[in-house]
Amino acid sequence: MIRCLLLFALLAVPVRAAEADAVDVVVYGATPGGIAAALAAADDGSTVALVEPTARIGGLVTCGLSHSDFRTFEGLTGAFRTFAKRVEAEYARRYGADSSQVRDSFRGTFGEPGVNLAVFQAMLAERKGIRVILGRSLDSLEKKASNGSERIVAATFVDAKGERWTVRGKAFVDGTYEGDLMAKAGVPWRAGREGRAEYGESLAPEAPDAQLQAYNFRFIMTRDPKNRVAPVAPEGYKRDDFLPVVELLKAGRFKSVFGYPSGCIFKAQTPVLPNGKYDINDVSKGLVRLSLPGRNLGWPDGDAAARAKIFADHLRDQAGLLYFLQTDADVPAKYRDEAREWGWSKDEFAESGHLPPQLYVREARRMVGRRVYTERDSAAAAGDVRAVLHSDSIAIGDYGNNCHGTSHEGPRFGGAHGGEFYKAVPPYQVPYGTIVPKSVANLLVPVAASSSHVGFCALRLEPIWMSLGEAAGHAAADAARSGTAVQSIDVKKLQARLHRAGAATIYFSDVLPGHADFAAAQWWGTAGGFHGLAPKDAKPGQRGRNIHGQYYEAYPHHAAELSRVLDAKTGERWKELARQLGVPTERLPAVDGRTTRGEWLRAVDALRK
Repeated sequence: MIRCLLLFALLAVPVRAAEADAVDVVVYGATPGGIAAALAAADDGSTVALVEPTARIGGLVTCGLSHSDFRTFEGLTGAFRTFAKRVEAEYARRYGADSSQVRDSFRGTFGEPGVNLAVFQAMLAERKGIRVILGRSLDSLEKKASNGSERIVAATFVDAKGERWTVRGKAFVDGTYEGDLMAKAGVPWRAGREGRAEYGESLAPEAPDAQLQAYNFRFIMTRDPKNRVAPVAPEGYKRDDFLPVVELLKAGRFKSVFGYPSGCIFKAQTPVLPNGKYDINDVSKGLVRLSLPGRNLGWPDGDAAARAKIFADHLRDQAGLLYFLQTDADVPAKYRDEAREWGWSKDEFAESGHLPPQLYVREARRMVGRRVYTERDSAAAAGDVRAVLHSDSIAIGDYGNNCHGTSHEGPRFGGAHGGEFYKAVPPYQVPYGTIVPKSVANLLVPVAASSSHVGFCALRLEPIWMSLGEAAGHAAADAARSGTAVQSIDVKKLQARLHRAGAATIYFSDVLPGHADFAAAQWWGTAGGFHGLAPKDAKPGQRGRNIHGQYYEAYPHHAAELSRVLDAKTGERWKELARQLGVPTERLPAVDGRTTRGEWLRAVDALRK
């Protein structure tokens, strides 16, 4: 690990102003989605420049969002699954395989920010083709016309001193939460909410508006006195801003200051992170919210100064609220004493006063691309337990459409958010066109993806963004190598590449990455072979047994059941699908009451090759 970190440090040395470089793939934004894109492109032989405007890679996964958002472990595949396994292995290396830290890492999905950062750094350092460049913001793009469309040929970045650096690339990936490169390239985008009629979405408002999903910080806190730093008043703190919360406390409207999942002011998410740390989040539908709708509207298209102002406003509000609860004499003693038990983690974010250096940007710009992902794309298929089939799928998700609110009615303390929703759905697929612009021939956008507001609320989870980034990286490498426009990439070839890497394009509860039949089952399932085998749940999106909080055992009726005998009805359906796919059906095993699904699947897979 130390060797990898040293190599990473060398890779991240700022470039000289006079340098001009050329690489195959330029990735802007070292979010998890951007990192996944860089890793995938490098694994396909591309040279990659991964440029991050801040001093820290990893986006929210290294800046406080340690309680990963997913529903089932079976829904984690590809890049995120690999990352989680590396996090778990890092805890085992540091503390031992039987340590509490390994247990508390929840199979590597609950990593402390510093550990997540070290793992991302090591993964990048292992790829000789990746150069990581920190602290440089996108300044301009050079484009040229090509066969009726446009291509980006170079990007110029600037650092805090005003020094400029230009890199030429054959393909570009926008890995930023905000879609900054996409916007600079002139790609159409939206921010705000579509009206219900535009895409027929039940969760959309009647009329379109400019409302934006709210942001907040994901603080990392502890009650361990040995690792606890007492909060101080943030710059601009005003006691009067927080006095109204006292009346709610005196009225007994809260069970505690910190808690889970409700009845509190700060959601201290459980299970606890390794080494006694907590990922602090907004309390959905609570009386006091950390998320601040309306106060982030200038973020998506804002310049650095505008975003810094919004950042400071959120920090003043959220860190100020905690400081008030811990120190003000008007706060009832039982709440004040409890609040004082908590503090920032001393061994996290030392360079930024133990506070996360990034704000949780849940939603900003959204591309209007080749395919707009909407509410119906994650809904159950007609009469089927599975979600709508996307044969051009490049990623899966299992979380559902979730929005923390886009407006606020009533007072800051005691009011209520509007535009808040959660919709349970079956595990869903994401089509390739969701990351592809309409016209720019060598750009892919896996994070600020093409979607409606409601649709984006099913995509905006880091594991899904990593899956989309992984697909973008492989597609970018293909485009850079062949000169093919990203709009013309062979999606079947891309899917096969993803399957070889252990990335899913359809959800199974029993044939997981590493299984001998994983690639075959993914191919067949993505073609539609496993749709229509089980009727629709009485309650769409029915999950398995609850493990804890938002985490569940696998979704029922989503197993391939390859050891099961292939029945006559399914056999006829499968033979017809094989004909449609151009597979010679006369050479397939007989559906005779003895042939299993797995035997038939392996035979059809062999014939299609």
